[in-house]
Amino acid sequence: MNRKIIPWEEIGLDNDFVFCKIMQDEAICKQLLETLLHIKITKLVYVEDQKNINITRQAKSVRLDVYVEDGDRIFDIEMQATSQGDLPKRSRYYQGMIDMNHIEKGATYYQLKESYIIFICTFDPFGQGLPRYSFDYTCKENHDIALQDEAHKIFFNASAYSKEEDANSRAFLQYLYGGAVSTDFVAQIDDKMNKIKSNTEWGLEYMTLAMRDRENFDEGNRIGFEKGREEGIEKSINILKEFGVSDEVIVMQLVKQYGLTHLVAKKYLQS
Repeated sequence: MNRKIIPWEEIGLDNDFVFCKIMQDEAICKQLLETLLHIKITKLVYVEDQKNINITRQAKSVRLDVYVEDGDRIFDIEMQATSQGDLPKRSRYYQGMIDMNHIEKGATYYQLKESYIIFICTFDPFGQGLPRYSFDYTCKENHDIALQDEAHKIFFNASAYSKEEDANSRAFLQYLYGGAVSTDFVAQIDDKMNKIKSNTEWGLEYMTLAMRDRENFDEGNRIGFEKGREEGIEKSINILKEFGVSDEVIVMQLVKQYGLTHLVAKKYLQS
């Protein structure tokens, strides 16, 4: 089944393509981090959207939405509009890939930078109705003991924006969830988004990438279906053989169950 491509004119801030374009504005990216995390950013060393990290040929690569650094701190900001139930494990994998990408061979562990992995979601990732979920490791036996590995994971839930205590963060989450512009900072984001959406070249880039992603998705589904079908046929043959079913009956069963021709069914039986 094809994934629906949202028209360029209808996409909003929750679209990662638009979000990444907006975050290329260092001033907006800096203020967003300060607003959501309540920390002071000295200067973003660089802003890189859709950063790819590929440690080895065998390891699963990752494409981070927005990857920025501020001195001894690293920030990965992810816009998430759909729930696939894998965010905890994804945050774990992203953390490991970022650390491996950052530290050089022969370096000490002390050289690892403080890191923030941030998922900004339009849904509730943990189902507890909180506007934000912040995770740092502490000792289970004594919560006063912090691991102090300087690895932070924060998940924002825009659907619960009304419960956010900080007014500026609440205004941003509300806007993300489809609300009105209510602060100067949100107005900057809204203005930037309108300028981006009026850029026909970026609109073409978005449609090109969206079509490519859909084709990759459909191809993955096709390969997965074919692999599952192959495994099902092989399993059926093995089970029928174990029960002493004749080759002729097995062929008939494959034709009936999988819609194979007699010739193809016989090839499966002989392989």
